[in-house]
Amino acid sequence: MQVELAPQVRQRLRRELRRAKRREIGGVLMGEQIAAGHFRVVDFSVDAVTGSAAHFVRNNEQHEVALREFFQRTRSDYTRYNYLGEWHSHPSFDVRPSVTDVGSMLSLVEGERSIDFAVLLIVRLDVWLYLSHSISLFVRGQPPQMIHMT
Repeated sequence: MQVELAPQVRQRLRRELRRAKRREIGGVLMGEQIAAGHFRVVDFSVDAVTGSAAHFVRNNEQHEVALREFFQRTRSDYTRYNYLGEWHSHPSFDVRPSVTDVGSMLSLVEGERSIDFAVLLIVRLDVWLYLSHSISLFVRGQPPQMIHMT
């Protein structure tokens, strides 16, 4: 699987990370399927309120509204545009998923929501300019795997 970030998404992520400073923030990723196994993140929600210096849990209601608005803008074309996964920042830690992160994502794909797969993007600004990231793929019934992002 390949996941890319649209240029405007990269710019907005940097802006939100600068604004949050050393507080973790995050939200949901909304993507466009370019080809089989190839996705582009075209939008994301941001919960800039609930995070702390070392922890983030998103507010479900706020992000459900963002998803509804995204689906309205994309005319509910779910085969092309859809929920892609979750993201959050690790401003003070490595961008690899923590044990808590992995557990949350596994419960998402193995739970009752009927989500076949989801990606987890973890980001951090280095020197307040460079976007460091990792992206992990979680598929129902399979172990998590790190994937390449362009």
